[in-house]
Amino acid sequence: LTQIRHKLPHLKAIIQYGEELKEKRPNLYSWSEFRDLGKDVPDAQLREIIDSQKPNQCCTLIYTSGTTGQPKGVMLSHDNLTWTAVAAGRFIALTDAKEKQELVVSYLPLSHIAAQMSDIWSAMAFGAQVFFAQPDALKGTLVDTLRDVRPTAFLGVPRVWEKMEEKMKSVGAKSSTLRRKVASWAKGVGLQTNLKRMNGYSEVPVNFRLARHLVYKKVRKAIGLDRCTKCYTGAAPISRETLEFFLSLNIPVLELYGMSESSGPHTMSLPHAFKLGSCGKEVAGCRTLIHKPDRDGNGEICFSGRHIFMGYLNMEEKTREAIDEDGWLHSGDLGKHDKDGFLYITGRIKELIITAGGENVPPVPIEDAVKDAVPIISNAMLVGDKAKFLAMLLTLKCNVNVETGEPGDDLTPEAVEYCQKLGSKATKVSEIISSKDKVVYAAIQKGISAVNEGAVSNAQKVQKWVLLEKDFSLFGGELGPTMKLKRPVVAHKYKDQIAQFYADVDTAT
Repeated sequence: LTQIRHKLPHLKAIIQYGEELKEKRPNLYSWSEFRDLGKDVPDAQLREIIDSQKPNQCCTLIYTSGTTGQPKGVMLSHDNLTWTAVAAGRFIALTDAKEKQELVVSYLPLSHIAAQMSDIWSAMAFGAQVFFAQPDALKGTLVDTLRDVRPTAFLGVPRVWEKMEEKMKSVGAKSSTLRRKVASWAKGVGLQTNLKRMNGYSEVPVNFRLARHLVYKKVRKAIGLDRCTKCYTGAAPISRETLEFFLSLNIPVLELYGMSESSGPHTMSLPHAFKLGSCGKEVAGCRTLIHKPDRDGNGEICFSGRHIFMGYLNMEEKTREAIDEDGWLHSGDLGKHDKDGFLYITGRIKELIITAGGENVPPVPIEDAVKDAVPIISNAMLVGDKAKFLAMLLTLKCNVNVETGEPGDDLTPEAVEYCQKLGSKATKVSEIISSKDKVVYAAIQKGISAVNEGAVSNAQKVQKWVLLEKDFSLFGGELGPTMKLKRPVVAHKYKDQIAQFYADVDTAT
C-alpha cells in the first residue's frame, strides 16, 4: 500500500493489524495506536459525528468479483446493512450476547459482502465474538482455527466444505477395516434419518442415537464444529454429493442465497426447514418475483426489500439495468419456487450456454454431475456457446502450496488412492497427462458417458474433454475471492484448448 499510496488520493490512513510498525510514516498506525486516536475526542463531538450519519447515506462499497465482467462498486446504505443484519440474524435465531454469545470465525476477505455481513454487521448487531483466522486459512489452516475456537455459527463457501470432505475421506481411507465399516454404517443411518427429518419425520431411531455417540460427535469435534448449530454455505453453487456427505455425518449444511446488491442474504435455510438443493425461503421482509417464468416455473429471480442497494457507484446506466421501474432487483439468476415456497437456483442467465442449435444449457448441473461421477476431478468447466456440441475443461485434485496457494503437480492422497484402485501408479498430474494414462482417461470417459446417459437431450451431452495441467485457484486467477469460478478468465486463459475442440468443426458465427 505504501508503494502505491500516491495513486490513492482518497486514502486517509493505513492501519497495520498484528505486527508492530517497522517505521513511522504520516497516517500509518499500528492497531494499538489507532485505538488510542479516539481517546481525546470529546463525547459531544462524537455524538455530533454520529448524528450527522443518515440511514440512507452510503456506508460501504462492495466491489463485485467480476466473474462475468468488470467489477462494479455496489453502494450499500447504513439502513441496508443494519436492517439486513438484524433481519437475517433473527431469521436464523442468532442469540443476543446478553443470553448466550455466538462465536464466529472470520476467514473470508472482508471486501466481500458475505464476510462483512457475517463477521462485522451481524456480529455487532448480536454481540457475537469474532475470531480472525490466519491469512493462509483458505490454504489449509482453517480447520486448525475451527478446532481452537469451536464456533457456534459458521459460513463456509462450497470450496471449504469440499476440501473438508476430501480430507475426511482421505483420513477415513487409512483407518482400520472395522473403523471403516462402522463409519459406513453410521453414514448410511445418518443420511436416511436426516432425509426423513427433512421431510417432516421427528422420530430419532435407536441406531441413529448409537451412531451419534460412536461417530457423529467425534467427527464434529475433529473439525471443530461440535458446538456449531448453524452451518451455512453460500456465495457459489455446492454439489448435492457434498451436502449428502455432511448430512450423513449429522452435519446439515444449510444453503443461503443473495448477492452484493442485496446486502448479502435474501433467502436462507433453517435447521428445521431445509431441502437439499434449495437455498431456503425469503428472510422476513424480503420478497421474490420469478420474472417471465417458463412452463416449468423457471424464470429470472428478482428481489425487493430494504436490503436492496442504492446503486452502482458512478454507473447510472448499469443501475437502471439492475433495478427495474417497479423497484425489483434483477439478479441474473434463474430459479423457481416449489409448492412449499422453497427457492431453487437452476442457472445463471449470463452463464447459460446457447448452442448452435439454439438450446439453452445451464452448465453447473452438468459440471457437478461430472465431478460426482469422477472423484479425481477437482474443477470442471463446460464450454460450447454458439457451437455444435458441448465440451469440457477438467482439472485433477492436487496438493496446494500452503505458502502461495499455487496448485502443485502432486496428486492429493485421495486422488492417488483412486488411481491405485484403477490400476494406475500415477502420483502426479503431469504423469497422467503426459502419458495419457489409459486407465485414468478411461475412467474419466466412463464417468462422462454415465452423465451423458442422464442428459435431457443430445445437445446437453459432453462430446469432448481435456485435462489441464494446473488446477483452478485464486493464485491463478480462475477463482474469485469466494472460490467462485471466473468463467471469462478461464475461457480466455485456455482459448487455444477450447479452439482445438472445434478445430475440425464448422461452428455458428
